[in-house]
Amino acid sequence: MTELNGVQKAAIVLMSMDRERAAEVMKQFTEAEAEEITAEIIRIRRVDGDVASLALTEFHSLATQQLFQGRGGREVAAGILEASFGSERAETVMTRVTSSLAGKSFEFLSVADAGQVVSLLDGELPQTIALVLAHLSPAQASTVLAILPDPLRADVAQCIATMGTATQEAISIVAETLKSRTGGVFTQRDTVGAVGGVQPLVDIINRSDAATEKALLESLEARDAELAEDVRSRMLTFADLVRLGERDAQLVLRGTDTTVLATAMKGASAPVTEVIRTNLSERNRELLDDEAQTLGPVRISQVEEARAEIVRVIRTLEAQGDITVQRADEEEYVY
Repeated sequence: MTELNGVQKAAIVLMSMDRERAAEVMKQFTEAEAEEITAEIIRIRRVDGDVASLALTEFHSLATQQLFQGRGGREVAAGILEASFGSERAETVMTRVTSSLAGKSFEFLSVADAGQVVSLLDGELPQTIALVLAHLSPAQASTVLAILPDPLRADVAQCIATMGTATQEAISIVAETLKSRTGGVFTQRDTVGAVGGVQPLVDIINRSDAATEKALLESLEARDAELAEDVRSRMLTFADLVRLGERDAQLVLRGTDTTVLATAMKGASAPVTEVIRTNLSERNRELLDDEAQTLGPVRISQVEEARAEIVRVIRTLEAQGDITVQRADEEEYVY
């Protein structure tokens, strides 16, 4: 008991109660406190009866009459949270907690470069590689994905998008196996991982270069047209300029070179062109017109690269929270 901290003791007490009583107690905590306790319940899983008794004695003298083993685990934690906060809020808390726990299993890879990760995963099944990449940061995962050869790269991307929820035990086994191969070469640092699904794959592709992005989408299209369309619908594109408010559009265009902008506008739709011209100053519009006249015909590849450069600016500003991109499946705001 002397080695247990307050959060662990609170978790043991809740595990020793029936669900209804535990829910009433959980309601008294803040959401952040509830997340900490939930994480401990998942980690502990089972408590020795003597330890449970001592914890109960410490928290409430009346509870010393009951000597039994408390049970933890995901189901117990989910049940307490649902009874405390309702199913929707409980699911949100559980997702954050389990994602954080899973991500920490692979935190030893956070300082490894892409080449080291690829070497470490050499010979592994696409499903295993997908599991690891889904729990790295999108930026790190994208660099690893870019190095993987085809068709392995497409296999891994498809696995990330279609993978279900892995158990903590399975994640731990994979993490420990990989960690044993490193021989402690990588130094740990804190990181929070992601979970599998289409959106994590989109986050990874959004941070890839234009060539990797194009190759992956073409490979996915050949394998699963519906999945590829789902990925495309969630990705940021040059056309997403029309989904920006005036202030956000101006912020994106402010630092964009006139030549890049004129090249990107070649063949662009009328709405996109209108957004660009409307959100430029009169002086910059004149410069853009002059540049467009001087530019003449350009290769499609040049247009795509110019648009990709603008998209990278949008992605960066959105990731920083400086702008908001209205997604197609999101409801509009009411002012």
